[in-house]
Amino acid sequence: MKQFTHFDGDGQAHMVDVGEKAETRRIAKAVGSIHMQPETLQLIISGNAKKGDVLGIARIAAIQGSKRTSELIPLCHPISLTRVSVEFEIDQEKSTIHCTVTAETVGRTGVEMEALTATSVALLTIYDMCKAVDRGMVLSDIRLLEKQGGKSGHWKMEK
Repeated sequence: MKQFTHFDGDGQAHMVDVGEKAETRRIAKAVGSIHMQPETLQLIISGNAKKGDVLGIARIAAIQGSKRTSELIPLCHPISLTRVSVEFEIDQEKSTIHCTVTAETVGRTGVEMEALTATSVALLTIYDMCKAVDRGMVLSDIRLLEKQGGKSGHWKMEK
């Protein structure tokens, strides 16, 4: 069975030493969703939300969030991101917005946390911008879909 890497032999939390790891191209893709009232979704789609371009601002927030991950998650290494892409898919039938974030770097540690943080921040930004009209929005299914690079290679969530 695999062991947790953020604990030493005495069970104390520590930052993992990545100094000896090879620098490789690393990619992680994360997704999440936010469900809302149909009227709220229509305000977002029409661009008539009181605070402006909800998805445009959520995209920028996601990118900012990815770059600040190490400040938010204890023991997470600060890394130099080479690319962060944020995509939104609108499901009008289910009154839901799906967010997909892909984060990339060339380094010694993965970008899973950056992709997951960015996804969460994007969805939280949508909530923040629309809460005046819909406090019942639900964020859900935030998860890692895929990661590539490093010693463990390619991993993809089974459907």
